[in-house]
Amino acid sequence: MRETLAVEVKNSASGAAATERAVNWERWGILYARWAFGAAFLSGIADRLGWYTGRNVGYGDFAGFVSYTAKVNSFMPAFSIPFLAWAATGAELFLGVALILGVWPRWVALGSALLLALFGIAMAISFGIKSPMDYSVFAASAGAVLLALYADRKAVARA
Repeated sequence: MRETLAVEVKNSASGAAATERAVNWERWGILYARWAFGAAFLSGIADRLGWYTGRNVGYGDFAGFVSYTAKVNSFMPAFSIPFLAWAATGAELFLGVALILGVWPRWVALGSALLLALFGIAMAISFGIKSPMDYSVFAASAGAVLLALYADRKAVARA
């Protein structure tokens, strides 16, 4: 489909300008996706560290996050829950920062997709399929896969 678009643009009277606009939109779209995923991961960490206040707080503190981790992973043994909570926090911190900075974009996006898919699967096992669907966890995972598949990652990372 991309080749078709390029051919159509070249045939237009202002082909060079249209190609330049298309490339800029692609670059901005990828940058937006990277920053949105990165900010989402970091926002979850800020919540579990108690940096948010008010009525829209999810976990409130790390103990609240560990409790939620136990609910999401209800099929796991109790002794594994603190490890899973810390592992998720470490993974989200690394992925969030790397996405925003544009470090190793393909691998970080694939790691994000995997983490989100695992989270969605755990939610589906513990709460039923409606829960990860309502929170768009699988849609976010699919978006991270698309981010990883983007052909001009290196050019986008420099944007």
